[in-house]
Amino acid sequence: MTIKKLFSLSLLAALAASIAFAADKPKLTLDEFFNSVSFDSVELSPDGHSVVIATERADWGQDIFRKDLWLYRDNGSGGGALTQLTQSGHDGGPQWSPDGRWVAFFSERKAAAGKSGDDEDSKSEGKSQLYLIAPSGGEAFPITKGDEEVHAFGWSPDSHTLYYATRSPWTREQKEAYKKEWKDVLQYRAAERGDTIFAIEVAEAVARHTAEGTKVGDENEQPDLTSGARALASSPWRVHGLEASPDGRRLAFLTTSVSERDEKIEEFEIYAVDLANASLDHPPHRVTRNEAEEQRIHWANDNKHVFFGAELGSVEGKYRDTQPRLYWVDVDTGEIQRWASDFMGAVLHYSVVADAGVVTTGRLGTEVQVYSEATPTASYSKQAGWTGTYELMASAEHSRRVAFVHSTLEKPAEVYFADSIDKLSEARPITSFNRLFTERDLPRGKPYRWTADDGTSVEGMLMYPPGKFEAKNLPMFVFIHGGPDDADGNHFEADWYQWDRLAATQGWLVFEPNYRGSTGYGDKFLMQIVPEIVSRPGKDILEGVDALVKDGIADPARLAIGGYSYGGYMTNWLITQSTRWKAAVTGAGAVEHVANWGNDDTTFDDAYFLGGQPWEAAQRYHDEAAIFQINKVRTPTHVVAGGDDIRVAVAEDYLLDHALHNLGVPSTLLIFPGEGHSLDKNPWHGKIKVREELKWLLKYGGIPATP
Repeated sequence: MTIKKLFSLSLLAALAASIAFAADKPKLTLDEFFNSVSFDSVELSPDGHSVVIATERADWGQDIFRKDLWLYRDNGSGGGALTQLTQSGHDGGPQWSPDGRWVAFFSERKAAAGKSGDDEDSKSEGKSQLYLIAPSGGEAFPITKGDEEVHAFGWSPDSHTLYYATRSPWTREQKEAYKKEWKDVLQYRAAERGDTIFAIEVAEAVARHTAEGTKVGDENEQPDLTSGARALASSPWRVHGLEASPDGRRLAFLTTSVSERDEKIEEFEIYAVDLANASLDHPPHRVTRNEAEEQRIHWANDNKHVFFGAELGSVEGKYRDTQPRLYWVDVDTGEIQRWASDFMGAVLHYSVVADAGVVTTGRLGTEVQVYSEATPTASYSKQAGWTGTYELMASAEHSRRVAFVHSTLEKPAEVYFADSIDKLSEARPITSFNRLFTERDLPRGKPYRWTADDGTSVEGMLMYPPGKFEAKNLPMFVFIHGGPDDADGNHFEADWYQWDRLAATQGWLVFEPNYRGSTGYGDKFLMQIVPEIVSRPGKDILEGVDALVKDGIADPARLAIGGYSYGGYMTNWLITQSTRWKAAVTGAGAVEHVANWGNDDTTFDDAYFLGGQPWEAAQRYHDEAAIFQINKVRTPTHVVAGGDDIRVAVAEDYLLDHALHNLGVPSTLLIFPGEGHSLDKNPWHGKIKVREELKWLLKYGGIPATP
């Protein structure tokens, strides 16, 4: 027998074993899917030996998403232990003290629940306050309390002081005067006010907490925990990020609008406070003046520059959306420099490392990889590692170690720990929250490319039903991502927003197009969505479907479509452009642009996408609106919305449903009470959403129900 034949037989045997192994695995169920755990933040201790992890998971009995903190300790011999640090279900945003003795974090637990705050009915949420816990052991305790929630906080470099920002508090007399004058009347904007930044000494806060623990009295009586706080500065805007310089001399902070609506770009800037002369009588120094929405500030080690990201707007000139970029600004001169200006991808996350450089995660195409750079003028250096998606890269102040989240299409997200940035491929997992997914017969996927009508190459992802990888003539569900400045790729996600694995498990080939406007393909590709906000990306998607049909991959008689947010915009548009769809599922998507511009919270971005304000580009607002072509729709359409959504006003969903009902097109509308755009209040809402969307696809899409 020849070597070639032996190799062929071995390959066939291995393939048969692989198929048999997959067949032994059960299919993923709806209940299992929604028991996934996501990671909100990963923070490495200053010495690099411990990691604090913020998780989120559904608590079905309490009807909430539990937010907990976990602590991993490295044992120095290639292993370690993971323990739960907090128990309340309302904790997040952890930050290590620079000396590693404390972890400060936000908590929305009820402050009147006793000494630890961990025993309250976890359905009851309070206002976000600042808590401390010692990683060496002990219970968490609050160091702020009051009617105003804490918006942002940061440590002094000597760990002696915590700085935090709240809405400027009113005295009792001011509150009573307002109530007497206005009763329950809402003064839209007029009643809002900016923030005050305070400093509180940690030793004094700990001493007050200890003293209260020795008192005999009503266990629900709360001390005045913020009596020792001193006001440093005020702002007419809301503060949503602050950090002290490494030398402790200055405090940088980031502002957003008081209403948290993106209405005026000048409300988003970076400021600095001289801590030696800080007082409410000295206005903070304004550092930036541009048309960008700055995000995620961090001091450089030179005490001179502040890093920041920019995703919306332009640092360099007139407002425009580019891919997310990384900059730093000289706090004294206001001079701004972009890091790695030749990088054509999207900079998603960054961390300042001990040797004064930065480590970033960047998206190119369907991959999110790790890059490093020592100076702003150098090009990013890609670090060797695994394929897939890296997220939440964390570095240590006094160590070369890094921690991060990683996933691929077939490997669920977990937290990993590596000795250095150049040893990513040797990283070891330190969590196994999503292990169940590895024990299920999951769909497999791959990228797919096609050519648009103008010659542009467009890419997307294909996710095949389990056991049918690269099969032909499959029923296809076109699942459109939101944003639009986002992209689908080689990553794992399991939630109400990204439920492609459940659709594939029910027999659908899931096509996820990275249409014009998606990140990871260069600024030109992203900006070609302007001002054709739905028609240009709509062509890309339709041409991708045509290519898949032509290649024999998709069955033209069994096509369905769906998406949420911007994916909802596109779904609403595309059901007016073709009658090929057997079923559609859409959520939080606009069908017109004038009322949506006036009702949502991103009005300057809407105007940018459409080339002007409604009175400046009236015809385009008309031409790019699905409602004026809604009479062409023949597709049974399922609609969902959060009852309190202002990102895409819930009125748009009512309008769509009313139009379809008037036309006699089969439709249904689900409204989730108390939910905003992100459906993050009650996990049952997201689960019911996907359950009913899957039923709709089965009912109208042409796939027989699985016995």
